[in-house]
Amino acid sequence: MAGTAGRVGLVLARASQVLGEEAYYHEFLEGLERVLTPAGTSVLVRVVPDRAAETAVYQRWSAERRVDGVILVDLTPSDERVALVKRLELPAVVIGDPSTADGLPTVWTDDAGFAREAVSFLSGLGHRLIAQVSGPTSFAHTQLRRSGFRAESEAHGLLLVQVEGDYSYDAGLTATSSLLAAPERPTALVFDNDVMAIGGLQAIADRGLSVPADVSVVAWDDSPLCQLATPALSAMSHDVGRIGELAAMALSDAMSGRPAEVYEAPPAHIVVRESTVGG
Repeated sequence: MAGTAGRVGLVLARASQVLGEEAYYHEFLEGLERVLTPAGTSVLVRVVPDRAAETAVYQRWSAERRVDGVILVDLTPSDERVALVKRLELPAVVIGDPSTADGLPTVWTDDAGFAREAVSFLSGLGHRLIAQVSGPTSFAHTQLRRSGFRAESEAHGLLLVQVEGDYSYDAGLTATSSLLAAPERPTALVFDNDVMAIGGLQAIADRGLSVPADVSVVAWDDSPLCQLATPALSAMSHDVGRIGELAAMALSDAMSGRPAEVYEAPPAHIVVRESTVGG
């Protein structure tokens, strides 16, 4: 692409106030740039309010020959963006489950399996009623996590409550307040990201409860926010930077015309800190 060689695009269809609270994408972009920058490739990032605006960006980038390839995130089942980038002949990589990619190269994390590990961990601590505050249920990775939580809870004979959030601090605060107001409150809460978990900690404190004596808390992703929280948050820890590196390598391969592959990210694992104790 004359004049624009060495540029890849990432479009994030998210409310800017939510995006600004997430450490995940900072770490993801750092991983991307560790691979792409030495190769002379830059990353063009756009934040848009919705999927329609995201589609318009891909169409404009293709028409103007602005990028050599794109990275697709937060896919839904039968996601229309996959067909769109194929139609536009834009090399692309999917961050998500291979079932959403329709033959595109994919960086895969086992969301269902990692959710089951989180439940097994809490069951081992003696918790019998747990709650999950998930991300948007339209996302395929959210659906996989929720199914993993349900399957493992049933396997251990646990009671599970699931509520939907949007990854924001306010969502974590509101969801936790509602869960703790129930006649039988959960003794452990798992949040689909670290920012919602921070909101959850505030809601717990607002009700005069303590962590972990009254409620255990587990976050997802394990950004530095988890270590800086009071108390420090136990977390399902992903190597998000490595996921970014794999995305960069997968997209470089796609732009070179290599056959599509599934690139498996390193397994997530529980990092135990001060926010968990037996129920």
